[in-house]
This record gives sequence, structure tokens and C-alpha cells, in this order.
Amino acid sequence: METKNWLIEKEYLLEKFTGKAAWTYIEIPEIKPNKNMPFGWVIVSGFIDDFKLEKIKLMPKGNGNLFLAVNAKIRKKIKKEAGAKAFLKLNIENAPSEIPEEIMECFANESKKVYTNFLNLKKEQQQTFLNWIYSAKSEDQKAERIIDMMDKLARGDHFFTRKEKT
Repeated sequence: METKNWLIEKEYLLEKFTGKAAWTYIEIPEIKPNKNMPFGWVIVSGFIDDFKLEKIKLMPKGNGNLFLAVNAKIRKKIKKEAGAKAFLKLNIENAPSEIPEEIMECFANESKKVYTNFLNLKKEQQQTFLNWIYSAKSEDQKAERIIDMMDKLARGDHFFTRKEKT
């Protein structure tokens, strides 16, 4: 059985905005807005409890965090309302959750230290690198990001600066 490495895999509280058109939502501070998308949207797929989510937009909350709107259809399927907790498993859409063959080929051209450093990262850090690479707008930008990742891993520098994450 294949094990999928989820970017997000944890329980969250269902909350409700106050006001007339009060939405039920889950705030997700672990995923940052995508400055290349309108309004900073991030498109994700995965599950809320056992309900499959496909190509759902996480939207900005106004405090720098994104949120997942949990509409009535979803709430009915998972049998939960605001105040309850739900388990989310999410990945950014179009980002691989396994190490792609093209990345493995690049690791083969590097010292063993580079691949070892990658494997020693937490799964979330590995996924952050893959998400960053596969959110590139062109093949050239993707290649540049792969090279940059390899250089960072060779130096033992495993963390993004704010500028690089966009």
C-alpha cells in the first residue's frame, strides 16, 4: 500500500465568521498565500475527515493566514458544525507527494550528502521543497529551483527565506 506524504495532516477546529453571511471555515496557518495567484489563493486537494476535496481554493483570512471554507454540503457529509474538530489531509494541487523521477535523476548527479540531507528533512520540509519547485510558472524556473534546492542541500541549508518561498 502506498503511503502518501501530506503537507497538512492534523485535526483543526471548525470556526464560524460572525456576521450576516457567516461562513464556517478552518484556518490553516501552515500554508502561506501564493503571491502568484489572485488574492493569494492556494489550490489544494485531499480530505476533510473522509470527505474528498478536489482542487479547493484556500482563501486569505486577512491576518496573513489562509482558510478552507467548509460549506453546508461538506458539513452535512462529515456530520459536523462550527465548534467541532475535523481531520484535514491536504497537499497543494499539482505538487507531487513522492520524490519525482526527474528529482531523483538530479540527486544521482550530486554527492550522496545532498540526497542524505534531503532524506533527513522532516516530511513537511521535503514537501515544502517539492511544492516550491512544482509551483514554478515555467520549465526554466522549475529547473532553476531544482538547482537551488540541490545547492541548499549541499550546503546543509534546508530552510527558505521569505523571498524564495514565493
